[in-house]
Amino acid sequence: MPEGPEIETDKLHEAIQEEMEKEGGHFLKRIALSTAILAAFAAIAALKAGATVNEALLLKTEATRLQAQASDQWAHYQAKGLKAAVQEATAASWEAAGRPVPARLHEASKRYAEEQTEIKKAAEEKEKERDERSAEADRLLHHHHRFANAVALFQVSIALGALAALTRSRAVWWGSLLLGLAGIPLFTLAFLG
Repeated sequence: MPEGPEIETDKLHEAIQEEMEKEGGHFLKRIALSTAILAAFAAIAALKAGATVNEALLLKTEATRLQAQASDQWAHYQAKGLKAAVQEATAASWEAAGRPVPARLHEASKRYAEEQTEIKKAAEEKEKERDERSAEADRLLHHHHRFANAVALFQVSIALGALAALTRSRAVWWGSLLLGLAGIPLFTLAFLG
């Protein structure tokens, strides 16, 4: 005598799997997996976009500081030039009066000219540093834009993935995947470039 009614669990399991597939169980899992992968890419790209723009802003700020220092040097250069011109004008006055020019006037004029040379060199060095910082900042901003564009594609792709899950539309999911795949080269180029 049988102990109880025998239920074929294999057939029941197959029936449950068929119902889940009809309901889109495997499809929803694929959408969830692809969306999770795209979200990981988006998170990394967003972090890199933020880091590169922060570094670029820091370099631009440093370039501005260097420009201010260079401007100070050029103002100092002009002041020394004016002092030298005053010494030369004073010497010319002595000569015009037919009197011997004091040696201190020629020495001061020569000293101011030498100081101008050093100041000019320092100002040009500051301008060179400024240009280097600014160029590096521009390069980083270019990378930032690539990362930001990749983030935008990933975000739209993720939104389409959610829409595909809600509507159970394979066409929308494929659109989501295509947009996500379009973001990956931008993401990669930002790292390589």
